[in-house]
Parts: sequence; C-alpha cells; structure tokens
Amino acid sequence: MASARFIALEAALAGRYRGTLVADAPLAPFSWFRTGGAAEALAEPQDESDLALLLAATHSEWNVLVLGLGSNLLVRDGGFPGLAIRLGKGFQKLTAEGPVRVRAGAGLADVKVARFAAERGIAGFSFLRGIPGTIGGALRMNGGAYGGEVAQIFVAARGVDRIGKTHEFDSAAMDFSYRHCGVADDIIFTEAVFEGRPGDAESILAEMNAITEARGATQPVNTRTGGSTFKNPPGAKAWELIDKAGCRGLILGGAQVSELHCNFLIASPGARASDIEALGEAVRKRVFDATGVMLEWEIRRVGLP
Repeated sequence: MASARFIALEAALAGRYRGTLVADAPLAPFSWFRTGGAAEALAEPQDESDLALLLAATHSEWNVLVLGLGSNLLVRDGGFPGLAIRLGKGFQKLTAEGPVRVRAGAGLADVKVARFAAERGIAGFSFLRGIPGTIGGALRMNGGAYGGEVAQIFVAARGVDRIGKTHEFDSAAMDFSYRHCGVADDIIFTEAVFEGRPGDAESILAEMNAITEARGATQPVNTRTGGSTFKNPPGAKAWELIDKAGCRGLILGGAQVSELHCNFLIASPGARASDIEALGEAVRKRVFDATGVMLEWEIRRVGLP
C-alpha cells in the first residue's frame, strides 16, 4: 500500500519525471541473499537529469538506497523505509576514449567493463572480472580483487547530490583508501573515466578466464551469498581469522559460514536476513575472543529489523 508521502511524491513528479516509480516494492529479488523486506518506494530514473529531478524532489524527506547488482547488500526483514533507486539503461553507456581510456556508466556490471577493455587490448581492467557488482559500487568502495583496485585506473567521475546538483571528481577528490572513497555518502555516481595501458587482447582475456576459474574454485559463487562479508584488517586476512576462530561451516538459523571460503555467508532457502546478520555478529565475536581483532562488515546492511 502506498504511503502518504509516496502519493505526494508521485504527484510532485507528474509530467516531469520520465522513469518508473513503484510503491511498497520487495527488495529481496535485488539481493544475492534473496532475503529482506520491501522498500517504501522503488525508482528507476532514465538518465542523469531524471535522477537529479528525483533527488531534488526527495532530498528533504526521504532516505535513499542505491541498488547495484545486490552482491554486497543485506536488506533487513523490516524493509527499507525510504526510496530505493536502480540505475537503468541510461546509466549503462560504455565507450572508448582514446587508445587506453574507457568511459563507463555507473549502472554497468564490472565484468562488462573488464571485457570491453580486454577486447580492445587495454590492460589493467582484468581485476574487475573478480568483482560481482556495478561501476557505481566499485567507485563507492574502491572495489578491488586479484591485485587490482579502482584507484589504480581511475581518472574522473560524475555524480549527483541529494539536491539534484551534478558534481565532477578527480582522483584527489575521491580520496581513495582500502575499500573506501572519501566522497560524501549523499553523492550518487553516474559515470566514470578509467585509464589502462596498452596490452594484448588474447593475454588479457586469458587473465580474465584465470580469474573466473579461481573464483569458481575458491568461492561459493553459485549460492545465495553476499560476497566477502568482512574487510581484511590491516596486515591480516579476514578468512584466516575466521578459520582460526573455528567458524568454518558454522550454522545459525538459516545461515551458514561457507565451508569453501569462510569469509562468505550463505543463506539457505527460507533464511531470514536476521539469521544472516546474527551469524555475522557471532563470527565477529568469536574472532575477537580468539584473536583480539574486531572484524568490520564489508557487506552493506540496510533497513529495519
């Protein structure tokens, strides 16, 4: 059932907003865990100007959640009391700019950008094959895998703030660090420019295939999971600490620590988001008790219990 403020928003946008806007939209289909409640509203703006209009109309009253591929997201069972936004086709443009530069929309899957660069003989993008998310998410958390990270290839980005104003960011403004960028949380990235180096297309594609094989052999990629659950602490690996604490295979309700890679949590059919979060907190406590290290969540947890 549509809330009163949804109805007011719909009226305010009528005749101006070109995208979709849906009330009381289930979010479980947008999370790899396939758990969680509904969003008060779900929008898919057509392009950057449409996004700016939407944000300007909601900035004073609505909390906003940007949805990527859902690989790093846990929506709590009570749902999200705000506006969830998906970046659709208007944010999935992909072009080459010069011999080693690529301009990519924030809604694009990372793997598509990696493949695009590889086919054009642009090296330095292969690590994106190991990140099951979108470019927008990779920018937000300086996504990285297999020895590479976004900061290494980043040139510039664009984004829209909560009042609908567009901004441009260079590398200094992004203030990248491990799994983090310093841009204000209210910015929604819309596109970015990356730069690699000349390479051999066949060699790059072979490197990407090797990453695919490594992921399949070491990670539970065909399960309802959320990718790496915890960030690696300085000088350590989260999975090793979890294993040392005896958490490999640990089960709580409908959630389990993966036997294959213990920095992954797996949701069984019928699992609730509360099972997954409770298991994660149990792992954090056991690791702290065993090693003195308090793991930090890498998976984004949103919404009401």
